Amino acid sequence: MNHYQEITRYLDNAREILTTKAKKEGQVYKDVKYVQMASGTAYNAALMIADEYLRKKEGVKFTKPNSIDEYRVRLNKHNKTLLSYLNKAYDTLHLAGYYHATPSAWTIKQGMEATEKMLALIA
Repeated sequence: MNHYQEITRYLDNAREILTTKAKKEGQVYKDVKYVQMASGTAYNAALMIADEYLRKKEGVKFTKPNSIDEYRVRLNKHNKTLLSYLNKAYDTLHLAGYYHATPSAWTIKQGMEATEKMLALIA
């Protein structure tokens, strides 16, 4: 399976978890356990997208970043648009969705859209 297919699979899994298990009512998810699971999965997709971009840009010199700060430094050198989408995914999916377990459907939607825009940039 190539990287693009794997990333797409992660995003599809996150969408499925939100749709079938998180129990959205209005603009709120009722089961934050599944919001956390979906947010973590989607955020991993965002990191995989950043890895793929850096792998193409840096070639044989590529090593996987060890922190969000390292992603930020390296993406800032190459693609500020991709960096802004990664920051959005980090804030909404990782911090709000996964770490703080937000029930806000709007917040999670923003993170999912940022990740999909990241994917479009490397496709």
